[in-house]
Amino acid sequence: MRLLNLFKIATKAIILNKTRTLLTMLGIIIGVASVITMLAIGEGSKESIRTTISAMGSNMITIKAGADTRGGVRQAASVMESLTLSDYEAIKNQSTLLSYSTPMVNGSGQVINGSNNWPSTIYGVNPDYLKIKVVDLQSGSMFTDTEVKTASKVAIIGQTVVENVFPDGKEPVGQMIRFNNIPFKVIGVLEEKGENTFGQDQDDVVIAPYTTVQKRILAIDHLNQIMASSISEEDAPNAVTEISAILRTQHKITATEDDDFSVRSMEELISTFSSTSEMLTLLLVAVASISLLIGGIGIMNIMYVSVKERTKEIGLRMAVGAKGADILMQFLIEAILISITGGVLGVLLGLASTVFIEKFLNWPTSVALYSIIISFAVCAVTGIFFGWYPARKASALDPITALRYE
Repeated sequence: MRLLNLFKIATKAIILNKTRTLLTMLGIIIGVASVITMLAIGEGSKESIRTTISAMGSNMITIKAGADTRGGVRQAASVMESLTLSDYEAIKNQSTLLSYSTPMVNGSGQVINGSNNWPSTIYGVNPDYLKIKVVDLQSGSMFTDTEVKTASKVAIIGQTVVENVFPDGKEPVGQMIRFNNIPFKVIGVLEEKGENTFGQDQDDVVIAPYTTVQKRILAIDHLNQIMASSISEEDAPNAVTEISAILRTQHKITATEDDDFSVRSMEELISTFSSTSEMLTLLLVAVASISLLIGGIGIMNIMYVSVKERTKEIGLRMAVGAKGADILMQFLIEAILISITGGVLGVLLGLASTVFIEKFLNWPTSVALYSIIISFAVCAVTGIFFGWYPARKASALDPITALRYE
C-alpha cells in the first residue's frame, strides 16, 4: 500500500506539471528513438548485404593469382600468370568439398551487331559457371562441354548487352554478334540480375567457352582465376583450406614461402562487410546515446527544481510521520516514471522513423527486439541514476528547516 500511495503522489506531481515534464522527457524520447532507428538501419544493412552477396552465390569460392616477387621486384597480382589449367584440373580431381568448378578468363571489348555496338566484358568459363553464380537463362541454352573442347564460337549475353545491341527488340538467340571482330553465335540470354553490392552491372556480360576466349580473344594459356562452389555454405571454410593445400602442392611452395595465389569465400566477404557495418552502427548508436545522457541530466536538473519547489511539502510529510526512505522513494519513482514514459514515447517514435525511412527513403531497416529491451533498460537505469541524488537530497532535509523554507 505504501508503494501504491507513493506511486499516486509521483503520478499526480507529473500530471500537475505537464509541460515541464514533457520538456524533461524530450532528451530521453529523442535518444531512445535515435538508438532504435540507428540499430534498425544497421541491422537492415547487414541483412541486405548478406542477401545481396548470397544472391551472387553464397557457396562461391574464388581463386586468383597472388602478388609475388620476381627478380627482386614485387609484382602485382593482376599481372601474375601463376594459375594454369593443370591447377584447375588438380582442384577439380582432388577436392572433396566442391560441387562445381570452372576456369575463368576475361577481357574487355566491343560487342557489335550491325550498326549497334556496346563496350562490355567477355568471360570465358565452362558450363558449371551458371550453377556457381546461381544464374538462370531467360531463353536459349548453355554451351556444352563438347563446345568447350572444340573452342566453339558461341556466346550467352546479359540483358544490358541485349538492350544495347538488339534495340529493336529482335530475339537475340540464333543471331550473330562480334566481340572484337570475332564472330559469335548467341545461343542464350541470361535472366536479369541488376547491380551487385559493389554497384557493378551483372547484366553487362558476354559468356563464352574459356577455350574460345583464351585462343581467339586473349591469346593466352594461363587462367585469370578459378571459380568454385562448396557443397554447402558451412563447408566453405574447409574447402578454402583444402584448395590452398592442393595449390601449394601444385606450385611446389615450401612451408616457409608465401602463397602465389589467394583463395577467398563469399562468407569472408559477408563477414568483412558485416564487421564494417557493425562498426558504423556502433558509432551512430554512440552518437545517438549522447541524447540519452543529455536527457538524464535534464531529469536530474528538473528533480532538483522539484525538490526546491516542494521543500515545504517534504517538511510537512516528514512532520506527520513520513520517513526519509519514503521521501527518497517518492522522488525516485517520479524520476523513473518520467524516464520510462519518455522511453515508451521514444520507442514509438523510433518505430515510426524506421517505417518512414524504409517506405520513403528506400533504406533497408530491421528492428531487433534487443534494441527495444536495451532502450527500456537504459531508461530505467537513467531514471534511477539521475533521479537518486536529488531524491537522496530531499530525503535528507530537516523537517523543521523544510517547513520554514521560503
